[in-house]
Amino acid sequence: MSNSSSDSRKRVLSGMRPTGKLHLGNYMGALYNWVRLQHEYECYFFVADLHALTTDYADPSNIAPNTLEVVLDFLGAGLDPEQCVIFVQSKVLQHFELPLLLGMITPLGWLERVPSYKEMQENLANKDLTNYGFLGYPVLMASDILLYHADFVPVGQDQQAHVELTREVARRFNFFYPRRGRKEQDLEKHPDIRPVTVARWEGDEILPEPQVLLTPSPKLPGTDGRKMSKSYGNTILLTDPAPVIRQKLKPMVTDPARIRRNDPGNPEVCPVFDLHKVFSSAETQRKAREGCTTASIGCIECKSWLADEVVAELAPIQERRLKFENDPSLVADILKAGQQRAAARAEQTMVQVRTAMGLSAERYE
Repeated sequence: MSNSSSDSRKRVLSGMRPTGKLHLGNYMGALYNWVRLQHEYECYFFVADLHALTTDYADPSNIAPNTLEVVLDFLGAGLDPEQCVIFVQSKVLQHFELPLLLGMITPLGWLERVPSYKEMQENLANKDLTNYGFLGYPVLMASDILLYHADFVPVGQDQQAHVELTREVARRFNFFYPRRGRKEQDLEKHPDIRPVTVARWEGDEILPEPQVLLTPSPKLPGTDGRKMSKSYGNTILLTDPAPVIRQKLKPMVTDPARIRRNDPGNPEVCPVFDLHKVFSSAETQRKAREGCTTASIGCIECKSWLADEVVAELAPIQERRLKFENDPSLVADILKAGQQRAAARAEQTMVQVRTAMGLSAERYE
């Protein structure tokens, strides 16, 4: 399958910050879906190391090693460089250029109203996030998407708002810089250049607005019952060996009402059963449900069945990952090829953007 510009499929783009080895939450929340999308769409998947600098600027020592770990997990999970483009964000120089240009037209108020802006400041209270880079990270995110004229951005049901700012930035850019002449009456109608009221002009837009691609994102609790997250220390890594997985699952919280062994339980309020729903076969789920509700099995046995299923799920991922881990030159070649393909596509967009903003003598054909 070709990744050339002649690919007629719709284009998908998504990325992950390099926070280290990926866990089951990262896998089921995004990567699992990416592996399937690569067969249906022209896909660009990247490690967002520039985004990591928005919060880890004071100590970037882990960004490079974490980036490699994420790439290995991408490949281990089944992303195929013959089926999609895999690259590191900072290696494609257009990711530095477009955010600067889009920053010229993005109102400060738009950035301050982003829900995750104050939320992350509260969650990362130990870090000084009162910097330009952190405030402007939504522009960097928008640039990531718009550089590739992505048709779709895969997100879960609760993440749709993350794409809306990208759409607004694209809309505002296209108002200021339409591909063809702007009618005088449109300027009179919209003197404040409000993107929500922009009319369409004749011809394609330079920065098409992306759409969300809703993807399944199952509930995946960590070992303490909260959302699986590295910050909570409750994760199961894709690279965890079987004994470690079993050890992590043993103390996992269950139905709080099931205090004694002979107390019937309720699987619908049990975090362990939430994981069964994702990883276990229908037969294992049936046995676990029946055993729990009748108190014919204990929680330890139920967790043991879950561990068997998780270990089986991760075994082929770990096997593939190890092959790439043992062949660093192959990984380097994959990233180099991905960088070249990504840069070639991104430059097509930048030629148009520079010309529209008066930074190039080139003309549209």
